[in-house]
This record gives sequence, C-alpha cells and structure tokens, in this order.
Amino acid sequence: MAIKQTARPGQGPRTAPRPPKPPVARGGQQTAGRRLRFKAPDFRFARDIISELKKVTWPSAQQVRELTIVVIALSTAVGVILGGIDWLFSKLMEVLLLNPIF
Repeated sequence: MAIKQTARPGQGPRTAPRPPKPPVARGGQQTAGRRLRFKAPDFRFARDIISELKKVTWPSAQQVRELTIVVIALSTAVGVILGGIDWLFSKLMEVLLLNPIF
C-alpha cells in the first residue's frame, strides 16, 4: 500500500505556480504583442427595435383623445375622493385633539 504524500500543515499542496494571464481588453481581444482590432458597431439591436415598432398597432387620433379624457376624468375623481377623505380625517383630528375626552 502506497503512502500518499500530503502538504505540510499551514501550506497548500506543492504545485508549480501558474504563469500570469495576458491582459485582456474590452470585447475579449488580447493585447499580447499585437494591436487591438475593434469591431464596427453592431446595429442589429437598433434594427430589431425598428422592426418591432413597425409591428405595433398604434391607436387612432380619436382613440387617443377619448382615452386621454378618460384618464383625466378618473384622475380628477380619485383626487377629489382622496381630498375629501383627507379633509374628513383632519376635521376628526381637530375635534379629538382640541376637545380631549380625558
């Protein structure tokens, strides 16, 4: 049976040190002894955006007007309701704080 040699306590296994990695520029191009070659910009992303925007079904001017009126009306209604609730709570606090029961 062979005895396995282990490292001394407090030290890692004895192996040869790794050589340093060559510096890498953006895009994964290595700089070891040669000039960097940068690729031309990739316009696929912009082309994809334009292609997707052409597929969108845009609303008509009449639909935009009608939906804008709906949004304004609902926003006004919610504002009035929340304002009324706030006013009621402020009056309730005035009554409770200015006329203590205890």
